[in-house]
Amino acid sequence: MDYVLNYADYYFFTPYVYPSTWPEDDIFRQTISLLIVTNLGAFVLYFLCATLSYYFVYDHSLMKHPLFLENQVYREIKFTVQSMPWISIPTVALFLLEVKGYSKLYDNIEFPHGWFHLIVSIISFLFFTDMLIYWIHRGLHHKLIYKHVHKPHHIWKIPTPFASHAFHPLDGFLQSLPYHIYPFIFPLHKLVYLGLYIAVNVWTISIHDGDFRVPQILRPFINGSAHHTDHHLFFDYNYGQYFTLWDRIGGSFKNPSAFEGKGPLSYVKSVTEEKCSNPSNDYKNEKFHNGVLTKIE
Repeated sequence: MDYVLNYADYYFFTPYVYPSTWPEDDIFRQTISLLIVTNLGAFVLYFLCATLSYYFVYDHSLMKHPLFLENQVYREIKFTVQSMPWISIPTVALFLLEVKGYSKLYDNIEFPHGWFHLIVSIISFLFFTDMLIYWIHRGLHHKLIYKHVHKPHHIWKIPTPFASHAFHPLDGFLQSLPYHIYPFIFPLHKLVYLGLYIAVNVWTISIHDGDFRVPQILRPFINGSAHHTDHHLFFDYNYGQYFTLWDRIGGSFKNPSAFEGKGPLSYVKSVTEEKCSNPSNDYKNEKFHNGVLTKIE
């Protein structure tokens, strides 16, 4: 994060915002700058990527699903906007420790061993964070914690990309904590860390984008939108972030209903076709039970 802070100081804060007598390495000034940069970056990344995903990837027919809430997109965005500034406070505290040199982030890459280590660090970052997020996420579903912290994110049974960051502030920070812990334990290049931090936020948006297509060969391994949508629908399954590994180890893996032709898109399609074939059919008498919508006789 010191790259970002130095860039912001050089081009904006030092010439236009702070008095010239205020040292750039003053901890109070760095805290204020990091709060500004972190919030601005988070909002730009969220609105840019979620908006692109919503208009170019998300299947809007999902909005016809009976579990899609009234004004849901507006409510997802509002919840996110209210939560992000609070999430940024403990996040900035960790960024500040990085800037002050307490992490194992490094600058230079030595050839050839440095490049090999860089590749290994990316792989280990993904598996390390996936493991911790799995257990943190599963812990947030504990009955003593869920209703106080994680329940707001499960309001969205049929999420859109804008639901990706609609968390209770404590929930949002806890599930991002593994990303920050990693560079304090393992060496990681500073630019790679920034790239991975952006990538995991984009991934978080992508698993809420309603695009359930996954290459057949990757279906057993990758935790995609189909898996995570079932997590929102069925509650006790598919806690993982990128991979299905820990769900399989922890006994919480569920083959996505979308892969079996029973997902929310399949339901919307079947209802639409049935209504077209039988316009007089009344779908008011329906109930949703255990992830499946059924007609009440």
